[in-house]
Amino acid sequence: MSESETQSGKRSDPVWEREVIERLALASVTEQRRRRRWGIFFRLVGFAYLGVLLFAVIDWGTLFNQAEHRRHTALVELSGVIAPGGEASADDVVSSLQSAFDDKNTQGVILRINSPGGSPVQSGIINDEIRRLRDIHPDVPLYAVVEDICASGGYYVAVAADRIFVDKASIVGSIGVLMDGFGFTGLMDKLGVERRLLTAGENKGFLDPFSPQQERHREHAQELLGDVHRQFIDVVRKGRGDRLKESPEMFSGLMWTGERSIELGLADALGSVEYVAREVVQAEDIVDYTQRQNIAERFAKQFGANLGESVAGAFSHIGLR
Repeated sequence: MSESETQSGKRSDPVWEREVIERLALASVTEQRRRRRWGIFFRLVGFAYLGVLLFAVIDWGTLFNQAEHRRHTALVELSGVIAPGGEASADDVVSSLQSAFDDKNTQGVILRINSPGGSPVQSGIINDEIRRLRDIHPDVPLYAVVEDICASGGYYVAVAADRIFVDKASIVGSIGVLMDGFGFTGLMDKLGVERRLLTAGENKGFLDPFSPQQERHREHAQELLGDVHRQFIDVVRKGRGDRLKESPEMFSGLMWTGERSIELGLADALGSVEYVAREVVQAEDIVDYTQRQNIAERFAKQFGANLGESVAGAFSHIGLR
């Protein structure tokens, strides 16, 4: 048999062709199984990630509270500095209050305050919402209960309540407004640093900490603070009414103990959350409606806050503190 015939015979050998086909088929099946296993693995990873994300996002405390079907006193916390994006932001506090008032089993709402103050805008939003909710739900009273401190913006919120309860050693008051910042011009002169500030608008460099303070800018800032202070005083007078025993020092920014604040009409009586729920609202069961930020929200807001501080951290700001 010639060489060409031998080669032709090998090519046409059915056994050899079958083995090649079987190997290709086996390789194809193996690859399909491998892809299927990896597909199942990635689906499981995706479901696990989604489960963790949902667990972090869902406010389980709120869900459990909504499941309560009994007469109760609703509790909302206002703790820390009142500022956008924080634990005591107007968004979170207002949402908590709305949930508390909307529950038909709520007999009364307690706003527990432990705050040194903060943004006048955020404080004003919470104050306005409390008044709105009290008008919509006239049969559901709201009481402010002060723990360690209820100063400035915290007190701005508290005066919207029907009554204010304090501990005898609580710190209450600070009805004033401030704007703080730094001036670096003297230090810059000593270091030989020259400030080069270009603006479009003669007052665009208002209160720039690296430029000498101008008297007209200082006067304008003082006028601005005076306007916010007058708004604060009007809110206190509206909230406290005839209970307030005004004196020249009352709106000067001073603070008093809870015991003394009752004498001045800044507060009404001594009492804790449990006391008010049991003796005043007469619904001893307390359900917490405070909407606390989950992990994802805290990360997003903290990232935004840090970014904002990096841009505007050198500038002064207004606060009820």
